[in-house]
Amino acid sequence: MREYLLTILIAALVAYLLTPAVRRFAVWFGAQAAVRDRDVHVIPTPRLGGLAMFGGMVAALVVATGLPEMRKVLANGDVSITNALLLSGGLIVLVGIADDRWGVDALTKFAGQVAAAGIFIMQGIQLYVLPMPTGEPLSLPPAYGVPLTVFVVVATINAVNFIDGLDGLAAGVVGIAALALFSYAYLLSYTNKLTTLTGATLTAAVLVGMCAGFLPHNFNPARIFMGDTGSMLIGLLLSASTIMLTGQFDPQFIGVYGLFPFYVPLLLVPAVAAVPFVDMLLAVWRRTNQGRSPFAPDKQHLHHRLLELGHSHRRAVLIMYFWVSLLASSLVGLSFTNSVVLVASVTGVVGVAGLAAMIAVPRMAARRAEARALEPAAPPRTREPV
Repeated sequence: MREYLLTILIAALVAYLLTPAVRRFAVWFGAQAAVRDRDVHVIPTPRLGGLAMFGGMVAALVVATGLPEMRKVLANGDVSITNALLLSGGLIVLVGIADDRWGVDALTKFAGQVAAAGIFIMQGIQLYVLPMPTGEPLSLPPAYGVPLTVFVVVATINAVNFIDGLDGLAAGVVGIAALALFSYAYLLSYTNKLTTLTGATLTAAVLVGMCAGFLPHNFNPARIFMGDTGSMLIGLLLSASTIMLTGQFDPQFIGVYGLFPFYVPLLLVPAVAAVPFVDMLLAVWRRTNQGRSPFAPDKQHLHHRLLELGHSHRRAVLIMYFWVSLLASSLVGLSFTNSVVLVASVTGVVGVAGLAAMIAVPRMAARRAEARALEPAAPPRTREPV
């Protein structure tokens, strides 16, 4: 665990310290987000925050490869983690910089994402097996494993890109997902007396640190956006950890918990992205119903509706954090217990309490504001004559 804690700390510290310098560079470089009608920020804000996150990733990988135990694991593995993350991450960052500064068409970004997935495959990060309900893993030949790997990488990158709609939302949601993947991999290995030093767990730890270091600069009011440079990078790392964790554990070793633990890596990313994905589907349906293009922008997304309900910008983001954390913790919890009823009951109680608070808090705030408005103004204080 010490190796991982050091890795997380280095990634967070370097990303945090680099962000102000990257912000100044983005202003000089002209990579700023102009204010649009559907946006919630009111002043031009620098992009390119992903550059600082990439610096945190590089520093964390350098430190990890310098740790004796971690170096032995990375050197003996079939997957070249360091090369895969540096090469594919570097490519994604270059595409992101071009998009944040000049704007890049969707086809070019898609090509860059596919190329990054290709680098993963060449370095050994690929879906080789899929867990089956029978408990026997299904081996995937390259004809199936390669395109499925590309699909997972591209889908995860674009899911994260879609989440990036409010200050701090993408960094927080991905950080929560990465923490859930890290907890799942580490605890499952530890409780079953397996090695806890793996490339998948290291990737999740690096991602946790990157998001934690960047979030203080990105939380509302954001002083910098991660841009496509950051959203595609953290989506790339999230997909890498998911792919490497899929099929990593042998059912013969952890079968005491049933087969559910084998599905968690594949379920976790769709679970944390479920809310924005549903929002996306509703947006497409809404715009098509109105006779508009499904890609036409509007201000009726979920975060806009939360703001309309009376929630502040920060509270809307915290609400999203809450639901993502609840889903992620439920999935991880099901990996360590056979009592589905217990996990479902706790999740249900916490979810109902959260829903009630989500509805009640803005009403209470509105009533307090009305009460303050009705209070008589205090008379001006005058100085008594000496």
